[in-house]
Amino acid sequence: MAVIKVRNTDEIISGEENVKEFLLNQKVLYEHWDITKLPAELHGRCQINDEEKQTVIDTFESEIKSLAERRGYGSWDVVALSEATPNIEELLKKFEQVHTHTEDEVRAITAGHGIFIIKGSDDTGYFDVELEPGDVISVPEGNPHFFTLMEDKQVVAVRLFIDSTGWVAHPFKDPEFQQS
Repeated sequence: MAVIKVRNTDEIISGEENVKEFLLNQKVLYEHWDITKLPAELHGRCQINDEEKQTVIDTFESEIKSLAERRGYGSWDVVALSEATPNIEELLKKFEQVHTHTEDEVRAITAGHGIFIIKGSDDTGYFDVELEPGDVISVPEGNPHFFTLMEDKQVVAVRLFIDSTGWVAHPFKDPEFQQS
């Protein structure tokens, strides 16, 4: 289950309903998918091939289509990152910069874990959302954020797009943001 840390106050928010309520107040969608649906051989594996990525999509087809219909997403894929990913450190440096998009950034974690750092309301400031398998998050378009991996650098995630060709990160310079 996701855990939230509010950077300004060091408040920790845990428990599915508490996380969902906090994120809803920040206009961020949060859901939880049943990760046990995945075939046993994919549980916890972050180095997967294209056929296994398709298995992830097939396994969560109903959840993906439901989310796509509700939110207007037209395409999706699976991304798998690990220590074995070529140039992982350079790739992470690009991720670890606050930016915005002209559409939502959606991730459904199916293995490993990652962290979204999101700019909340003025009274909340930035907060970290640590995501585990089954956690689904959608950061709204135009909302400053970035996504990165935890220390073990492993994640598999379903990504959904309105138009994947237009999904571009726009740098967001923010004097309120401080690396932690």
